[in-house]
Amino acid sequence: MTNYFQGNFPLESVPLTITTVKSPMAGTEDVSGKLAITIAEAGSERKAGEILLLRVADICYLSDYFVMMTGYSRIQVRAIASAIEAKVETDWQRRPLRTEGKAEGSWILQDYGDVIVHIMMPKEREFYNLEAFWVHAERISLPNADDGNPKL
Repeated sequence: MTNYFQGNFPLESVPLTITTVKSPMAGTEDVSGKLAITIAEAGSERKAGEILLLRVADICYLSDYFVMMTGYSRIQVRAIASAIEAKVETDWQRRPLRTEGKAEGSWILQDYGDVIVHIMMPKEREFYNLEAFWVHAERISLPNADDGNPKL
């Protein structure tokens, strides 16, 4: 019975090596995480506050990561959004799929597909409280984060 397994098929008919097809989605989690960190760093360079990086891939089909940050004026919110767009285009050769809220400047959403960015004024961030909505998401600590500055 050594040449046969259940079903009486000869072992010679079963391939000895299993080949896997390389998917274009293979390894995207790592790339998505690096993109999210790039976005957080660009926001930090424009003095965004309370930067929060959430990994939502396991609980949400919309995206792999959410990056949330606070701008303290409409001008700063727009400047943060522009800095993110410029850095991601330079470093990753990518532009957001969609951008919403730039005209108002109180909450700008940038959708990069695998990473969604929320840049909000303090009132909007407090009112909508997305952190509480995504409480089950994994919080990612940012490299070079100031430990004295509490994150949401």
